Amino acid sequence: MYLRNNKRKDMEFKGKTVIITGASRGIGEAIALRLAREGANIAVIAKSVREDPRLGGTIYSAVNKINEAGGRGLAVQCDIRDEEQIIKAVQQAISVFGSIDILVNNASAISLSNTEDTDTKRFDLIHDINVRGTFLMTKHCIPFLKKAANPHILTLSPPINLDPRWIEPYIGYTISKYGMSLMTMGWAEEFRKYAVAANSLWPVTTIATAAVRNLLGGDALINKSRKPEILADCAYWILRRSSKECSGNLFLDEQVLQQEGITTLEQYAVSPGSDLQGDLYVS
Repeated sequence: MYLRNNKRKDMEFKGKTVIITGASRGIGEAIALRLAREGANIAVIAKSVREDPRLGGTIYSAVNKINEAGGRGLAVQCDIRDEEQIIKAVQQAISVFGSIDILVNNASAISLSNTEDTDTKRFDLIHDINVRGTFLMTKHCIPFLKKAANPHILTLSPPINLDPRWIEPYIGYTISKYGMSLMTMGWAEEFRKYAVAANSLWPVTTIATAAVRNLLGGDALINKSRKPEILADCAYWILRRSSKECSGNLFLDEQVLQQEGITTLEQYAVSPGSDLQGDLYVS
């Protein structure tokens, strides 16, 4: 059983509106369901309206799960490479829910290739989604986050380590993910006067998602991974903290759980007892 609010009477997220990009499946969907169990409104921002058998999930299937979990879901088809679609998506969330309290920048594209093997189209894709899309989604949510009682921006990106061994293998992808983390650090300072928190979150191990199965290592790697729910629980613990006091952090998932006194993590393993595969950018 995954961690649940040990103070459910508080219902810190009840009625609050959370925008989550890339929430039709995987980590984004897991975070959506975790906050839905606390009564949150969730705007699912993603492209998928028809299920891809290799990936699974659509904005509509995610909303159905959100509603069943106790939240209130809104399906919004949006390609975050398109600024006009972002503007319309934010306006749709406001028209339905009336506010934005939390933004989770989860949408991301991956390309683990070296410089010679990274074609221009793929390079542009990962930067358009990871950097440009994250920036523009945040830009257009900020006016509404400034009005919220405990506003947070949470971005799925790693700690920044400038040791060349972390940068050399996949330069195009790495600089896009580090770009997301740099934005977190900058936003923490830029928005501090408005009490809008900005933090990042990254896993210590690989996470069992369709991308890991299809692009990185198949079922063998899935069995060495943890479930997306570990990041969902971490997001819950971060987002319930005071936005005035918790900002500018590049968190690792185990670090967040340790801060909450949670040290037993076996329940998150896909195959309990198996050796775990460390994720990228984690020494």
